[in-house]
Amino acid sequence: MNKFMLAFLLLPLGASAAFAQGLAADAKAGQAIWEGNETQCKNCHGRAGEGAFGPDLAGRGLSFAQFKQAVRRPWGVMPAYVDSQINDQDIANLTAWSAGLAKKEQPGPWRFEVPANAPAGQAVAINMGCSQCHGVTLNGPRGDLGAINADFDAFAKLVYTHTDEMPKHRALLDEPPSPRRFMMGNFSRTRLPEAALREIYNWARDDIGFRPPLAGQLSAGVKVARGVTYKLHVENGGLKDRGLAAEGVTISLVLPAGAKVVGTTGAGYQGVHMDEAAKANVAVWNLAKSAPRDEADYSITLSKAGTKDDNLRGNIRWQTPAPKTGPNTDVANIAPAPL
Repeated sequence: MNKFMLAFLLLPLGASAAFAQGLAADAKAGQAIWEGNETQCKNCHGRAGEGAFGPDLAGRGLSFAQFKQAVRRPWGVMPAYVDSQINDQDIANLTAWSAGLAKKEQPGPWRFEVPANAPAGQAVAINMGCSQCHGVTLNGPRGDLGAINADFDAFAKLVYTHTDEMPKHRALLDEPPSPRRFMMGNFSRTRLPEAALREIYNWARDDIGFRPPLAGQLSAGVKVARGVTYKLHVENGGLKDRGLAAEGVTISLVLPAGAKVVGTTGAGYQGVHMDEAAKANVAVWNLAKSAPRDEADYSITLSKAGTKDDNLRGNIRWQTPAPKTGPNTDVANIAPAPL
């Protein structure tokens, strides 16, 4: 337990207030919320509520009122979640599910521990819980910051008033609203002081560096005379004249086993080579620069289609900007082509 973790106060409030509010609690629905991909509660509290970075829920017998307090006005560093993210019915369902969890003897491990010799800002990010969802290098947030080359004030708004500011951020970048209801909540300035947040910002900007928001999307394969053709769209989603450009871009597509490339389109094609990390053949394109709002389109025709277990997928890497310390592990993964 680190010095930033605060006690999870559980007051004896008696029987659940869910019934008093006319809510029919559904434990199975609560389990679906907890275990599904829309929430990240398990990242801190454990897959079975056993606790990890955050306190345990299993065996607590939390009432609806206690659970709601912890979600809406948490005592520790956990962000507060608003009704549009998780409503009272969701909380009632989670309360019912957690009531059936047996107490565990020991909490589980943190998803990410503080590395040895971690810079101060990285240590704060991990100790404050940011990394339990965003990873030790905060790849997602660094991309959001790089999209607008954010100053500290913009970063602070995204952290302290996330539920208001993130939709505005997406709209500024012409991104559609997030399809996920359960996103990050709003951090408290008391629990996450501005001085600590500035440590995180300075590390993200000056040490590891912001990321250009590059993304690639594959289409479903279309049967043609020579095989199956896939299209790839690559875009720098940053704000024009403000976001970060990427230089020395390499686009790699991992081929399904046994598939041969019978045709490609798009400038900068380098051919196919064996990639030791992927343990597969990869098709490669090089792109000198991708500035904010730049788009590039490619296609690849394979002799055979991918499968559920071995589908066309890939990644995008760039030489600059690069982390100012440590190895350059920045990468934008390209999800497998739809089947």
